[in-house]
Order: sequence, then C-alpha cells, then structure tokens
Amino acid sequence: MIVMCASSFFVKVVKGEENSIVTGSSARVSLVQKADQVYSKINFGKSEPLSRDVFRKAYTGFLNLKEAGKLNEDRSIISICDFSLSSNEKRLWVIDLETSRVLVHSLVAHGQGTGDEFALNFSNTENSHQSSLGFYVTDEPYMGDNGYSLKLRGMDVGYNDAAYSRAIVIHGAAYVCDAYIASNKRLGRSWGCPAVPAGMAKNIINTIKSKTCLYIYYPSKSYLAKSVWLNRTPKMMQDDLLDDYNKLNNKNPQPKLAAAIDSNHVSAATQF
Repeated sequence: MIVMCASSFFVKVVKGEENSIVTGSSARVSLVQKADQVYSKINFGKSEPLSRDVFRKAYTGFLNLKEAGKLNEDRSIISICDFSLSSNEKRLWVIDLETSRVLVHSLVAHGQGTGDEFALNFSNTENSHQSSLGFYVTDEPYMGDNGYSLKLRGMDVGYNDAAYSRAIVIHGAAYVCDAYIASNKRLGRSWGCPAVPAGMAKNIINTIKSKTCLYIYYPSKSYLAKSVWLNRTPKMMQDDLLDDYNKLNNKNPQPKLAAAIDSNHVSAATQF
C-alpha cells in the first residue's frame, strides 16, 4: 500500500511490517547530484563553460520531457540559450549528453522587443517581437523567408506554447556576427527567433532537428516557479533514490514510486 501526504510531499512505502520514508526534497537533491555528475563530464574545451545552475535546470527539463515521450529516444542532444548573458557573448551551447561533448558554442540573437544588448522582456504574444522563455522540442527543417530554418514547438503553456503559430524558429542571420557587434556595440536582433550566425545555421539545425530539447533560460521568478518541466521530479530520480535506500539498508526491492506521485504537489521549497 502506498500513501501520499501532499502537505509535506512524503511518500510512504509499506511492505509487511517494514516502513520506509522517502521525501520529495531528497529526490530533488538526488536530481541535482545527477545533473552535477553529468555536468562535470562535459568537455567544454576552449569554450566558455555554461553556468552549472543553468545546466541543472536544462537537464531537469530534458529528463522530464524525455520521460513524457516528447523527445527522440535515440538522441541525447540538449541545446541551451542563456539569455541572462550579454548578446555580445556566445550564449548558445549544443551538448551531446551521451559523449559529453560541446557540439556548438555560438552567438544567438534575442528579439527586438526583448532588449538591446541584454534581454529583459519576454512574451508569448504575436507581433510582440519578443523572445519566449522555456523548453522547446525541435521539429523539422524547412526553407523559409530566412532560408534554411527549424520549426520549434513550445512546451511551456503561457510562456512559449504559441511559438509554432508565431513562426518562432531557428534561422541564420547576417546580423549575428562579431562584425555587427563591433559596429553597433551589440548583436543584431530578430523578431523573436533565436537567430544564429548565417554560416553556422545549417550545421546547427541539422544537429538539433527532429525532437531534441532546446531550453531558453532567463532568471524570471514567475517562469521558474511555474514551469511544469522544472518543478516535476522525474520518475527515474524517485526510483533511483528508493533503490539506493534499499541497497543501503539491505532491503528487498520495494514498489516503484512513480504511480503514487502527483507532480502537482511538489513544494516550491524544492526548487533550485
């Protein structure tokens, strides 16, 4: 019998006369530790390392999207735009989690309505010309007004789920380059698309197309508190934690926890 106490997010697993308690916060710690293990293996080479905290968030969403069946099971590519950084910095990383390699480290533009050198404002609204925060799943390439481009499907309701209808896509742009920065003191801006250097667009698109994870980060308190992909603990973390508990205590395997856990009960205190 499995009982949920929503107020403290305790999960009690009972077998015979044996009781074990696993807390949601413990599973969250396990998730952070797992993310840090993966991060420590990434070979950034000469590239500026991605923020560890941003990677933790991106990895959490990646696991949840994969668990929800949204991503290609045969690929472990994650793309991360850190829009807390200056647009004059290379703030796009494409990482192969299977080989721990950085495949792309590049400049990437934000929308005209989002800010000048720095991103400040975000929107999910048509004609806002603003970028949209959150997790995306890449779709298929096509030839459009900006040449070879990649459709995106926003996964965060209210934050980027209008991306497909707004034609928010990845495409190349001549204004995404060091020469533009030198002349204008900032990178060029799009109409909301995460535009990349024209000469790199085809390679980037072909690398991340077909249902891989893209995360556009900015430290928005509202978004970080409400994103379902950030505030749900993946089933694998609950299962791994329980397995570790059983091994530590020489117990027989216990029933898995996933069926008993309602992700909507995750406390805000478990966020990171």
